[in-house]
Amino acid sequence: MFHLKMNRNDLKVIGVLALPVMVETILQTFLGTVDTFFAGQISDDAIAAVGVTNLIVNIFIAFFTAASVGTLAVIGRYVGCGNTERGNRALQQSVLLSLFIGISIGGLNLLFYRPILEIAGAGESILVYAIPYYMVVVVPIVFLCLSLVLSSCLRATKDNVTPMVATGLANVLNLLLNLLFIKLGLGIMGLAFATTLSRAIGVGLLFARLAKGNGFLRLPLKGWGIDVEMIRSILHIGVPAGGEKLIMRAGQLVYGAMILSIGSNAYVAHNIAGTIENYTYIPSMGFGVAAATLVGIGLGENNPEKARRMALASNTLSTIFMVSMGIVIFIFAPFFAAAFSSTPEVQALTVTVLRMIALFQPCSALTQVVESALQGAGDTRYPMFLTLFGIWGIRVCIGYFLGVICGFGLVGVWTAYIIDISVRGFLLLRRFNGGKWQTVAI
Repeated sequence: MFHLKMNRNDLKVIGVLALPVMVETILQTFLGTVDTFFAGQISDDAIAAVGVTNLIVNIFIAFFTAASVGTLAVIGRYVGCGNTERGNRALQQSVLLSLFIGISIGGLNLLFYRPILEIAGAGESILVYAIPYYMVVVVPIVFLCLSLVLSSCLRATKDNVTPMVATGLANVLNLLLNLLFIKLGLGIMGLAFATTLSRAIGVGLLFARLAKGNGFLRLPLKGWGIDVEMIRSILHIGVPAGGEKLIMRAGQLVYGAMILSIGSNAYVAHNIAGTIENYTYIPSMGFGVAAATLVGIGLGENNPEKARRMALASNTLSTIFMVSMGIVIFIFAPFFAAAFSSTPEVQALTVTVLRMIALFQPCSALTQVVESALQGAGDTRYPMFLTLFGIWGIRVCIGYFLGVICGFGLVGVWTAYIIDISVRGFLLLRRFNGGKWQTVAI
């Protein structure tokens, strides 16, 4: 579970990979917060429009994950064995795959934007703002798909700095454009154009880096024919990872509706706690990407022991960071609750849930990092089926039993959440220790 004997070089390699991802994740979180903040300057319905759009985009990201996770694993293997030609070929095919997925989803949204928004719960007053925002942000969603996949290509070569810089510059541009467009009176359309333009510029920076070359990958100008075998390899690994994200998003919708049925105070407390919890995941996301990258490279070098050592070291570092954050959350839970709500009932529920979150940080770290390590090896089917069991069999079913039937409310629902994370963490670790991931062919 833990790797306590870490040499300085291992720490440096993992840290160099993880830190930029953490910074990038913070910046991405900030990007979403900026749009919500400026939407609040327009109206409450504008905030709802941004929220419902982001909810739908998060579902589409599951499809992009199929390309990004598959690309990371495939290119990582080629980096490990030093096969630059095949690595560049995989880069080309990942770009073609991203264009196909992104343009297809954008086209479907161009045709069916209104029913999609209505299914997501947007009423007439919200649709006034949601339709223009959705059309400008979601129809050109190919930029978001390219951003995720190109970032994975670079990360597979241990270059996490370029995606971080691209995200940082996109954030600054988004903020400046929001200020400009709001001042010009463009309203919700201004926010939408700011988001899409900043994403497009970010993608341009990633393309520029890959066209110039980063030491291993260089985007070829010729030979852009479709390589069916390469795309099949990417999707063979990536589709289960995308399926896992889709399962999780669908479960979260049901999970949220279940909490809403318990009561408005419970729902507000749940959202506050979830917002704070998102920040605790930042270390595990960073170390998870490091683990996925180093496992892929280690297997490409035909050195499974190195891959195993790096994955366990990443988990150890992630656990240290997340336990530290858990201690802070446990101590300052009343302060965080009061900062978000002035309602005593909401504050009390929020404090309870935050302290529950603080106590299961080691399990959260384990689940995120070990799952990422398995995905980096190309072992993506087992995590997908495990997520299906955990989200629907434990989080939803046991959550409903404890929270609604037994009457434990929000505490019962979050107890099921903790059981889910703990069980999945244990089973993922058992899978990792079994070593089957070391023999996955790409």
